[in-house]
Amino acid sequence: MSMRPSDADRVGAAVAATLHEHWRMFLVEGIVLLILGLAAIAVPQVATLAVEILIGWLFLLSGILGLIMTCMMRHAPGFWWSLISALIGIAAGLSLLISPVAGAVSLTLVLIVFFIIEGVASIMFAVDHKRELSGRWGWMLASGVIDLILALAVFVMLPGAAAWVIGLLVGINLVFGGTALIGMALHARDLAPRAS
Repeated sequence: MSMRPSDADRVGAAVAATLHEHWRMFLVEGIVLLILGLAAIAVPQVATLAVEILIGWLFLLSGILGLIMTCMMRHAPGFWWSLISALIGIAAGLSLLISPVAGAVSLTLVLIVFFIIEGVASIMFAVDHKRELSGRWGWMLASGVIDLILALAVFVMLPGAAAWVIGLLVGINLVFGGTALIGMALHARDLAPRAS
């Protein structure tokens, strides 16, 4: 199904109007991400510890919730697999909460995958929005490229830097992501809504 030029113009106008209408929200989000990123860069060991503890709680809570749901549906197919999955989540969460430094290398590998996925997604977002964001789409593209570079840098520094690399790289990622959102918000502020 192809769109007629007038349909494409209407979609473009709707996107531009939405960006213009909500530019302040993008700006606030960008500023918050920038501040958090700078704080993480300033004290990367603390940021690494905070990320690991957060992930530990997420694993623990999701495992407990999975265990409760599995026990409530013990006659459903796949009971044992659900039970094993819930117990693994609980064990992983407890492991990270009891000894967060020991999980640094594992989480660093997960971080590599995260940066690769986010980098590709940011690049695709930038390319898809090149028309609406005109001169500012490069910020989002740069953010995606930086994510891919960060993934490579993390991989090269393993395992020695695992105690601080997560906090530092998450901080750098937040700085670039926040800067990209600030650039996009300032451009969206100046967008004049096009007539439909």
